[in-house]
Amino acid sequence: MKKVCIVGASGKLGQYMVQQALDLGYEVVGVCRQKSVGKLDAFKDRITIIPGATNNPEIIKQAVAGCDGILTVLVPWGMQQYSSGTAQAVMEYAAPKARLIFSCGWHITMDGKDIYSSSFTLLIKVITWLARLIRVVDIDDQVVACRQIFASKTQWTVVRGSGLEEGESQGLPVWSRHIGDPILKSNITRRIDFALFMVSALENDKLIHEAPAIVGCKTPSAIAAETVA
Repeated sequence: MKKVCIVGASGKLGQYMVQQALDLGYEVVGVCRQKSVGKLDAFKDRITIIPGATNNPEIIKQAVAGCDGILTVLVPWGMQQYSSGTAQAVMEYAAPKARLIFSCGWHITMDGKDIYSSSFTLLIKVITWLARLIRVVDIDDQVVACRQIFASKTQWTVVRGSGLEEGESQGLPVWSRHIGDPILKSNITRRIDFALFMVSALENDKLIHEAPAIVGCKTPSAIAAETVA
């Protein structure tokens, strides 16, 4: 794998992925909204930047051309099918054998076997209601996007992130197929390590058609699970 596209490159997660991809020697194409291009100034001489809405099929078509892997941050901005439009465009224009890695939160479930606490379920309901009220984000559209991905025949992976914190890298996060598994109890991951998992997934064929839920490898629940094992 030589060339990767990072859709949503200007955000915190995206910038971490850009740096890590460059460190690994990838040629990088970054996509972000026009008003966010300045956030990528630190990389402007090292990557190709394509400005535009990520749910614009023509922007994505241009960005993913010739890419072996595509890392996509599914951001539920606005009420214009931003997540689902972005996911659909990526899947439509990516090369047939390209590795597609998408990011989302724990609220996404692939097989309905995840077990959520009552407090988490209530929180998601409140956030979804408030977001719809002020029309800033559309959580439901992120759900739609992931359903589209799960149903596709592309070589996808959907990485489901826990709560995030800043800080130095602790290493590659651990993962489980289902929320509710003891290893995930700590519910926290360094954002830089979330990015590390995304980039590492490009070369991990065992994650094809998986929706790993991740947690920091140094968290109490991860350490406890390792001790038991």
